[in-house]
Amino acid sequence: MSSATWTRSDLPEGGRRFADRRDAGRRLARLLERVRGEREGGWEGGLPIVVGIARGGLPVAAEIARSLGAPLDVVVVRKIGAPMNPEYGIGALAEGGAEVVSERAVEALNIAPEQLRELISRARAELVRRLARYRGGRGPLPVAGRTVILVDDGLATGRTAQVAARSLRRRDAARVILAIPVAAPGSAAELREEVDEVVCVEMPPNLRAIGFWYEDFRPTSDEEVAALLGGAAPPGPGELGR
Repeated sequence: MSSATWTRSDLPEGGRRFADRRDAGRRLARLLERVRGEREGGWEGGLPIVVGIARGGLPVAAEIARSLGAPLDVVVVRKIGAPMNPEYGIGALAEGGAEVVSERAVEALNIAPEQLRELISRARAELVRRLARYRGGRGPLPVAGRTVILVDDGLATGRTAQVAARSLRRRDAARVILAIPVAAPGSAAELREEVDEVVCVEMPPNLRAIGFWYEDFRPTSDEEVAALLGGAAPPGPGELGR
């Protein structure tokens, strides 16, 4: 695959933080407006399909889908966490069997093969649980031969987006546009061979952390993901967990 093309906003250096994920989605949507007119025939009149990476990518993706009048779907990815630090991802799994594991991280942490298999097994079990929760028995939207806008709320290591893009390729997506509000430049560069285009609002030399670029970066709940996919208004803070 040829290297991806790049689309970035013309914000001054330093830019500004996003109010929340929906604000990030609206700002991304302006950069993606040109895609609205693409017509490839087929389902939903040929509009691109917007696919959010669960969970944090869904509120961003929902705003893009609403702005473009495009269908919304989800790709479920589960991080493979390190044994002593589950927040540190040594790899990721996506629905459809796509898998990415960092051999460098495995070697650096001295993870034995049987231990790695156990970590992958746990991640896969959680992936299945989340698929059932989000889709509610519905299958994924067909992406074969279509342009897909793959969306997350930020790009740090890039492993989540990498495995999500591979999952879409396995389903024969014709073109994958990665749309992200903020990204680490090195990680975005590494994804050029996985996607056809990268669309990004902010690409700071020092990312720090994705949450730093949001005024409100509260975790996205399972309930909100399910509501967005079902077309309902997301539950308010007092309704979560009821």
